[in-house]
Amino acid sequence: MLIEEIMNTNVKALTPDDSLQDALHLMRMNKIRHLPIVSTEGFVIGIITDRDLKGILPSSVLESSNQAIYNTKLGELMTKNVITGHPMDFVEEAAVIFYDNKIGCLPIVSNDLLVGIITETDLLYKYIELTGAHQPGSQIEVRVPNTPGILFEVSRVFHEHKTNVLSVLVYPDKDNEMTKILVIRIKTMNPLSIIEGLKDAGFDVLWPNVPGIHA
Repeated sequence: MLIEEIMNTNVKALTPDDSLQDALHLMRMNKIRHLPIVSTEGFVIGIITDRDLKGILPSSVLESSNQAIYNTKLGELMTKNVITGHPMDFVEEAAVIFYDNKIGCLPIVSNDLLVGIITETDLLYKYIELTGAHQPGSQIEVRVPNTPGILFEVSRVFHEHKTNVLSVLVYPDKDNEMTKILVIRIKTMNPLSIIEGLKDAGFDVLWPNVPGIHA
């Protein structure tokens, strides 16, 4: 999946000559937490976040009548050297950027111009959609040999039981590099027959561990 499929193109942005008061107002009115700062040409030159504002404006200052700080230009406060993405980048690549750099948003640029933005919340929602966690169903965890074609062998069990698979995630087995863990979400609320079928096929079902079904 590409970033352009999930990015918000209605991006709120300000310039370095706008004030801290302008940023506060825009964030509150639009209920957003990240503001790209752009040049007059539309190039991303900085960013300011609600976390920045909390550091700049402690509650004691917010309650005071001192207006000087509110008139401070964003160019003096913004974080520079902003990490950006491109609309044709993969969402998975963006997730790695978020993880490695511990950032909360990623401005998206094309031809050096700001065209969109994605946030960590966008990625979380997309993860939920991709894994089918928001749909009724059941989750099964299976330990399988780390060999080519094993996913096909597992999927045959679901095919035989006419069960729709919503998503499959593959994790390394921290206890054994010769095996891996499949986390499979299926569109049924009663997975007992599937679990029995997997065990009959010789697979090690880790979850759910249902009493009464033979190992």
